[in-house]
Amino acid sequence: MTPPIHLEMAGFTDTGMVRPHNEDCILLDVGHGFALLADGLGGYNAGEVASGMVVSLVAEGLRTQTAIDPVGLLKREVAKANAVIFEASLRKPAYAGMGTTLVAAVFSDHRVTVAHVGDSRLYRLRAGRFEQLTRDHSLMQDQIDSGFISRMAARLSPQRSLLTKALGTEPLVAIELGAFDTLPEDLYLLCSDGLTEMLEDKDILRTLAAWQSNLPVAAQRLIQIANENGGLDNVSVILVRVVAPLV
Repeated sequence: MTPPIHLEMAGFTDTGMVRPHNEDCILLDVGHGFALLADGLGGYNAGEVASGMVVSLVAEGLRTQTAIDPVGLLKREVAKANAVIFEASLRKPAYAGMGTTLVAAVFSDHRVTVAHVGDSRLYRLRAGRFEQLTRDHSLMQDQIDSGFISRMAARLSPQRSLLTKALGTEPLVAIELGAFDTLPEDLYLLCSDGLTEMLEDKDILRTLAAWQSNLPVAAQRLIQIANENGGLDNVSVILVRVVAPLV
């Protein structure tokens, strides 16, 4: 799929300051107009396997099929990847219980189509307004939505990383999908919780506002700050800007 939309992308992933290896996986494809970010779960190297599998499988599907219906295509490819990961976890004892988050953004026809499972996020910065477009599939988010706990208290809870949904842990998964209109100069951020656990939204906005003219520097700076704040997890960042076409 080739999008009739002009994009600029930059992305990086980092092990962080504590974890022994990186279980995040990212993929940027400006030519086909999509970005994928996954944060693996599981012992040994199983999380790394799961995140790598979902990114590879979804990317292959998006590159080889025509998207008359981007929502349907994305839903189908993510569901297929979920089944493959689940089957692999059953076949190999070392992969038992593995899973991964996913946030996927497909840009086409002045819209961005989003699929996500877990707590990796998509944000949009538009005309100074910074907005989270995805909702975390986590115990803390459910409790925030129910009014049982404040957002500030949730950030300090030892249970803040408990997911209510992940890819590959069950044969079927309910994939959350959305579609949003895009405007020239929109800036989209895909990130793992290694960023959002270390930086509050206001700090992310401040960094993007300062460096948004240079996406690679902005992405690297976000990771640097996350590591300076403790770097307790792997941290991954993808930035996508919608560029106004030349006339």
